[in-house]
Amino acid sequence: MSDMPMTATARATGAAFPWAGLLALSMAAFITILTEALPAGLLPAIGQGLGVSEAGAGQLVTVYAVGSLVAAIPLTTLTQGLRRRPLLMTAIVGFLIANTVTALSTSYALTLLARFVAGVAAGLLWALAAGYAARMAPDHLKGRAIAVAMAGTPLALSLGVPAGTFLGAIIGWRACFGLMSLLTLVLIVWVLARVPDFAGAPAGRRRTLRGVLRLPGIRPVLGVVLSFVLAHNILYTYIAPFLAGAGMVERTDAVLLVFGLASLVSIWVVGVLIDSRLRALTLASIALFALAAGMFWLWRDAPPAIYAASAIWGLAFGGCATLFQTASAKAAGPAADLAQSMLVTMWNTAIAGGGLAGGLLLGRLGPESLAPSLLILIALAWGLSFAARDHGFPAGKP
Repeated sequence: MSDMPMTATARATGAAFPWAGLLALSMAAFITILTEALPAGLLPAIGQGLGVSEAGAGQLVTVYAVGSLVAAIPLTTLTQGLRRRPLLMTAIVGFLIANTVTALSTSYALTLLARFVAGVAAGLLWALAAGYAARMAPDHLKGRAIAVAMAGTPLALSLGVPAGTFLGAIIGWRACFGLMSLLTLVLIVWVLARVPDFAGAPAGRRRTLRGVLRLPGIRPVLGVVLSFVLAHNILYTYIAPFLAGAGMVERTDAVLLVFGLASLVSIWVVGVLIDSRLRALTLASIALFALAAGMFWLWRDAPPAIYAASAIWGLAFGGCATLFQTASAKAAGPAADLAQSMLVTMWNTAIAGGGLAGGLLLGRLGPESLAPSLLILIALAWGLSFAARDHGFPAGKP
């Protein structure tokens, strides 16, 4: 479908594919992920700067996730009728305020509050992003539009967070958050210049949470998100102790770099093929994750196999957010924003659950239990996606 001819209207308006606006959304995703993950690489310095322990500094990550988890669905539900660009700008300004306060604050309590605000902004932005991207593009390129808008996520994880951690050691952690505020100012100008505005849902067309959850395909997509992302975060959160079992803990950065680079390849492949191969790509992604988990399990003491499995894991994970958000948006139709808020909530639940479940496995059964536990969750994701051939991940159509 990606080679369908442009309509006369599309040719006349030049709106076949709005790169500038979609790349602005991608930058918003980049800033969102960087804001979330940067403290993890700077915990000792942040703890020292705020006069708290590393565990206390780690709560800056926790409170951010809590903000996203509790805000996404209520805010999206309450703002269905509002125009889209002012709402998007509100979320972006939330990052500007939160990161500026984080850069300047000497109060631990105030910094925690700023991080909670950033999490709330993230919950709102993630709920908006996929539906916004889809509305900006022609029907036959909606999946590709979502892929471009989401490209900032793997870029932030694979390049932004390591670069931020490196810069933090040179210029200080406060300056890193200040730089993110400057990036956000650039983004505000970019959005105002190149991202179109859209009307909210008319009063008679607004969906309830229960009504969206009953739409065909929504529940299978949410189930796949929970099982797949839970499996990913069990491994990603505890990758260092897992690698310690193979004597590779000092190579954690190299393993994650391999994972990150493969993720970039994945997001590109998904972006090219998603509008015609959504189901096949989803099933392939889950199958690759199963292959990687099996390799981690069977050859956990062999460094070459660990690197190969990490690359396969990256190929499986890199495009998954785009796949799941596209499936959700297509299943929900006009209710895409509310469906995305559910996906955001499920995703954050899986992140929290991965930390909890992985910690229990690590403490009771040791690092060797992590990989086989993934296979159970991956099998569930496969079964749900394979069964959703009519709605959710439909066969024979994008």
